[in-house]
Formats: sequence, structure tokens, C-alpha cells
Amino acid sequence: MDVISQLQEQVNAIAALAFNTFGTLQRDAAPVRLSPNYPEPPSAANPAAEESVNLAEQPKFMSAALVKAAQQFDTLVNALPLAEGGEEAQLNRLAELQEENDAIGQELQRQLEAAENELNRVRELFNQAADNCLNMKKPD
Repeated sequence: MDVISQLQEQVNAIAALAFNTFGTLQRDAAPVRLSPNYPEPPSAANPAAEESVNLAEQPKFMSAALVKAAQQFDTLVNALPLAEGGEEAQLNRLAELQEENDAIGQELQRQLEAAENELNRVRELFNQAADNCLNMKKPD
């Protein structure tokens, strides 16, 4: 698998870890009273001591997994090949590619116009043939 695909997979893994981490933290957070005007939030049933220890450790494990995923991402970024010639060469190459893209785009536009003209001509001939068949005329 190429480095770009690995980077994409790593970004997806980081996003999944972050999503799960935030969701878990939000789900397991203790209720908080928003205002003195609101009633006291309901207290959770007394969880087992083992569960509360696990809930206390869970954010640490999730944070460690996020840090590890970010480090793997950095390693993959560092494995990307460096561009030869520096920024100036890259800009020149981009300009060349843009010119090539513009030329190909213009050629495609010309071909599209020619194809549309041909389609109109074929439609016209088809309509004439259909009219001749309907009127029982022999073609010219």
C-alpha cells in the first residue's frame, strides 16, 4: 500500500478514535447542575467499584491511543519523499501541468462541440428519414 493510502487510513483511524473518545467522555461524564433554578440532576445508581476504576482509567487509555495514532501519522508524513529542486521547481512543474491541463481542456471542448454538431446532423437526418417513412416518400 502506498504512503498516501496509509496516510488516509491513519487519518480515518484518528477520526474514529477521536469520535469514540469524545463520545465516551460525554457519555460517562457526571451530571452537572446547570443553574440553581433547575432541580438537582439525577444521580446514577451506585456503580460497582470496579466499574468506577475502569471509567477513571478509560480516558487515559483513549488519550494514549490518540497520541500513538498521531505519532504514527507523523511517521508516515516523514516517510513522504521530498520534492527535488525545492519550492521553485515545484511551482514551475505546477505551471507546466496547468498549461498542459488547459491545452487538453481546450481540445476536449473542441471535440465536444464537433460531437454536438454531428449529433445535431444525425438527428436532422433521422427526422428526415422518419418523415419520409411516414409520408411514404422515396428518399432524395
